[in-house]
Amino acid sequence: MNKINLLKPDKKNLNIFLLLGLLFFSLGIFDFSLNNFYDKNITSFLPRFINFFTPLFFSVLGLHFIRVEYSGIKELDKLNKNINTNNFNACLSVSIILILIFSIPPLLNWFIFDANISGDTKESCTGGGACWVYIKVWFNRFMYGMYPNAEQWRINVTFILVLIFITAGFFAPPKLKKYLTAYYSIFLPILSFLLIYYLISGGEFGLEWVETGAWGGLSLTFIVSYFSLIFCFPIGMMLALGRRSNLPIVKYSSLTFIEFWRGVPLITVLFMSAVMFPMFLPDGTYIDKLIRVIVAIVLFEAAYTAEVIRGGLQALPRGQYDAAKSLGMGYWKLHLLVILPQALKLVIPGIANTFLALVKDTPLIFVVGLLELAGMLGLAKTNPKWLGFSMEGYVFAAIIFWIICYSMSRYSYNLEKKYKTDR
Repeated sequence: MNKINLLKPDKKNLNIFLLLGLLFFSLGIFDFSLNNFYDKNITSFLPRFINFFTPLFFSVLGLHFIRVEYSGIKELDKLNKNINTNNFNACLSVSIILILIFSIPPLLNWFIFDANISGDTKESCTGGGACWVYIKVWFNRFMYGMYPNAEQWRINVTFILVLIFITAGFFAPPKLKKYLTAYYSIFLPILSFLLIYYLISGGEFGLEWVETGAWGGLSLTFIVSYFSLIFCFPIGMMLALGRRSNLPIVKYSSLTFIEFWRGVPLITVLFMSAVMFPMFLPDGTYIDKLIRVIVAIVLFEAAYTAEVIRGGLQALPRGQYDAAKSLGMGYWKLHLLVILPQALKLVIPGIANTFLALVKDTPLIFVVGLLELAGMLGLAKTNPKWLGFSMEGYVFAAIIFWIICYSMSRYSYNLEKKYKTDR
């Protein structure tokens, strides 16, 4: 048998080091689990400040023994490359594993095993887990706000139609692809507005009128986010081009706009749009609160989008501009066909980050009396019949927002891969 150096595991004694590694790693996990779930400690004979760290020590020692360079075992080499490159990374990896062992079982107990699902009243929640009865009873309100129950089909139909029109662009024949920009930036917003106005608002075609104050829940979150995303991008793009313009009036107007909106908190902007702005309107002029809120969010987010796009414009080398000018391209043709496609491709992560922040900022509209999902949660938790169940509501909202944001994140990642080019 080859001479064994415990400080430097090698391939010659691979089986021995693998055995030692698995033994010590398992011992560390077993010691932690035993102490966490059964309050037993196999190293209790040691002082408390020492045996507290023994699971971490055993597990890191086990990972040290299996850290064999080019072992020839594909899974082992992959493990060492990703989470076990050195003792520090091994310590971080083990710490994460121990934290998961500590936190996941109680969470599962609260979330699933001890949770209450059946029933329709607060008295049905008798266990120590989550009371999902609360979510079930309030589900309609969380989705549609105070919109009349009998008319909620109108929201569903509107959303389905808008979704169909959105996805239709992905199946457009190649000869119509060049019109997609106009379709998504002009035709789709107008069509969506008309559907929302005539179907959700009603008042025409025999449909009952429902004021925007009754709109709420997740449906309102989608409406505000949808129109804000559609309009803030082109406005932000124009502001980014304007800030880089050689015309002083255009440049400094764009600069002033961007710096003003970036320097004001969104909650202040929303308050001003709902309370102060109507005071400056002529007598007899009325603009719906929801429209004012969407306009405020669009202008606010457009300033951030502009700076993200400007970063992409500045990242392009000067040669791209000179090459396009040498072909006789004017300002707009140069930017639309050469500069912007490259710049936008570079800043897809930044644009996606701005859009994610926009979606997560929509709960702030509660300050002006519009109760989207988070606002309806705040209303539900103060109901005398359901006091004490705010945790379940906020967990539910967190899951919904995570699904929305993660879907947007994955879509932006796919766009990055699709338009990725070697530099």
